[in-house]
Amino acid sequence: MTHGDSKRAVVTGVSSGIGAATARQLLGDGWSVTGFSRRDPGIDDDRFSWTAVDLGDLDALSEHAAAAGSVDAVVHAAGLQSSAPLGKLQVDDGLKMWRIHVAAAEVLVNALAPSMRNGGRVVLVGSRTMSGAAGKSQYVATKSALVGMSRSWAAELVDRAITVNVVAPGPTDTPMLNDPARTSTPPRVPPLGRFIAPDEVAGLIGFLLGPYGGSITGQAIVQCAGASL
Repeated sequence: MTHGDSKRAVVTGVSSGIGAATARQLLGDGWSVTGFSRRDPGIDDDRFSWTAVDLGDLDALSEHAAAAGSVDAVVHAAGLQSSAPLGKLQVDDGLKMWRIHVAAAEVLVNALAPSMRNGGRVVLVGSRTMSGAAGKSQYVATKSALVGMSRSWAAELVDRAITVNVVAPGPTDTPMLNDPARTSTPPRVPPLGRFIAPDEVAGLIGFLLGPYGGSITGQAIVQCAGASL
């Protein structure tokens, strides 16, 4: 897979954090990018177009995805986090995260994969916590679901040389890190002594979408600054 103006990606969550960094990374690599988010990302580039959509509105997302046409890559980076221990879990919080992390990915890739060009790429942004984290069970459930779903899609699409992977970062310096909804589980600085930069996650995503990422599929790649040690 080579870079160039003919390559086109749909990226979600482009208004901030990893999604915004990924859009900038791909534009710098020569891609054309269609961004999905609720807020205007303010990206000024002739090869960038923005679609205003709430990723939790699955019907609207399906319509916008269908209108996107044929693409070479999909990156689902939109996310949110609510944390609570057992005894304080709120069902609505879990359902909201499921819609944004899992159902939106399902709707997006279901709409775009059939017309995706052979050799295309799909990346879902997961989390290092996918194997379990105290006080984050609802969030973890959504992120662990992405792994099974992505491996299933990788098996379905391998004959078309379309790769599907999860990038699973640890604590990343984004607005979500300080979201009041996760006050019960404040972020811990990883052993490397700093939080992960969104540009670092975007760089890994760019690699997976680039010419040397074509043989990696069905994987969950952890990028945690030593938090898993």
